[in-house]
Amino acid sequence: MLARSLMTTILPVVDLARAREFYEKRLGLTAGRAKPDGKYEYRLGDATLALFQRGAATKADHTAVSFAVPDIMKAIAELESRGVVFHDYDYPGLKTVNHVCVLGSEKAAWFSDPEGNILCIHEDLA
Repeated sequence: MLARSLMTTILPVVDLARAREFYEKRLGLTAGRAKPDGKYEYRLGDATLALFQRGAATKADHTAVSFAVPDIMKAIAELESRGVVFHDYDYPGLKTVNHVCVLGSEKAAWFSDPEGNILCIHEDLA
């Protein structure tokens, strides 16, 4: 049953208006719809990304959402032109070069939304 279900990823946000501006203007998502329960939803292919307002910032220290892109360098350039700032890492087993880390069969680059959620873009190599 769940294998055929559509999936919704829910991200907590403190300031829904600020988060919407980031997702729509910086990431280029098409404006979605407000739900009666307070969530704001974006359709992305066969999935939904929902922003849910809450009183405190997220404490997650992991990637909350990763977007598949066909060309990571092109996506980085486009997002940077819209003001997105990428994270750079230099840890054992995780080093970025020009914002990109090669992880087995994919390239990945990370950034955060204004609410503290860690987001990623990735390009499959295989």
